Amino acid sequence: MTLIEIAALFETRKMSIIEATGLDKDALHIYFGLTLFLVVRFAWRGRGGWIAAWFAVLAMACGGEWLDLTAEYSRSTIQPDAAHWHDIWNTMFWPTVLLLIGRWLPRTEVVAAEASPTRGSGEHAERRLEQA
Repeated sequence: MTLIEIAALFETRKMSIIEATGLDKDALHIYFGLTLFLVVRFAWRGRGGWIAAWFAVLAMACGGEWLDLTAEYSRSTIQPDAAHWHDIWNTMFWPTVLLLIGRWLPRTEVVAAEASPTRGSGEHAERRLEQA
């Protein structure tokens, strides 16, 4: 399968999703970006998961726009660069916000360790009193 055939298939699938959902292209960029970000983030809960999820969305956004450019090139209907950058910004906005906010959220290992019922030593109780 050639790149032009892949781009045409991508374009066809995208149009069928737009028709089936009734959403416009901008909304689909936002939904797909958020969905991929959350899927990768929940799959990769450890250190670096926020960054990995953000880069996965960036790769998807750039790859999708590259396929769009290829499809436009094959039809000789290339849009201005601003339209493609707009799509990338739409896709990346909320994952970027979540990445920045996620840096301040407590790590899941720390929360799980504090909620553990097996920690009954006086040292842990003393540490909790100092923190309170």
